[in-house]
Amino acid sequence: MHAKPEAAAALLLPPWLAGAHAAAHTAIDCMRLPFDAAREQYAQGVQAGLIQRSMLAARDFEQALGSLEQLTLGPLARRN
Repeated sequence: MHAKPEAAAALLLPPWLAGAHAAAHTAIDCMRLPFDAAREQYAQGVQAGLIQRSMLAARDFEQALGSLEQLTLGPLARRN
């Protein structure tokens, strides 16, 4: 099993900088949380039958949400 690149980089950092690195990643994850929640809600809506199961609709939703995430978070947004 391979370690994440961030974990490998954190091992090479001094302890005080590794803590700052971990805090920065936690902050970024918190900023991404509303977008993750929207994706989860969409998936649950599809599973419950409230939203039509469609690959095209899922693609359109993901493109719109990805664009909103990119607009809101800029360089901190995920890259697909």
